[in-house]
Amino acid sequence: MLVWRAARPWLAISSGPLGGGIGERSWVLNATVPHDYDRADPDAHLAEIAAHLGLTGPGAGLLTAVDVREVVCREDTGVLAAVTTGIGGAPTWAAKAEPALDYAVGTINAVCVLPVRLSEAALVNAVATVAEAKAQALFERGVPGTGTCTDATVLLCPADGPAEPYGGPRSAVGGPLARAAHAAVFAGLG
Repeated sequence: MLVWRAARPWLAISSGPLGGGIGERSWVLNATVPHDYDRADPDAHLAEIAAHLGLTGPGAGLLTAVDVREVVCREDTGVLAAVTTGIGGAPTWAAKAEPALDYAVGTINAVCVLPVRLSEAALVNAVATVAEAKAQALFERGVPGTGTCTDATVLLCPADGPAEPYGGPRSAVGGPLARAAHAAVFAGLG
C-alpha cells in the first residue's frame, strides 16, 4: 500500500470510497486488493486498513488491483502526480451505454499534491483536468476508452493561504497538474 501523511491537514477533494468529497484530510491510502475483490463495503475495509496502520483523523482511501509498487510519479512546476494505472482489459468509454455490472478489473488511481491552495470550485475543476489528461494519455497510447469504471482521484493542497480561483488546464496550477497527470498515466500504460 501507499500512504501519504500530512504534518498539517490538507484541503482535499476525493472521489474515493473512504473520505470522498471536499474537506480536510490528514492522510491518503492507496491499497492493492486481489483481482477477485468483491467486498461490498470498501469504505469499511479501508478504515480497517487505516486503523491497522495507525492512521488517525480524517483521511481518504483508494483501492486498486494494480500492485501499488508500480506507482508512477511525475512532477511539473511544484505539482506532484502519483498514479497507479491499471486497465486490465477493461477500459470503458464514459458515454457508452454498458450494463452496470459488465466490467473486468481495472483502475486508474491518481493522488496529486498541489503547491498552493485552490478554491473549492477550482478543486472541482482540477478533478476534471486530471480526467482530461488521463483520457488524452489513453488516446495517445491507443487504449479504446476514457478510463475504467472504478477510477478515482484525490487532490491535496494547503488548507490555508490565498486560494487560486481556477483549476483548468490553462490555469497556473491546472496546467502543471494536467502535464504531470498525463505524464504519469502515459508512463504507467507503457
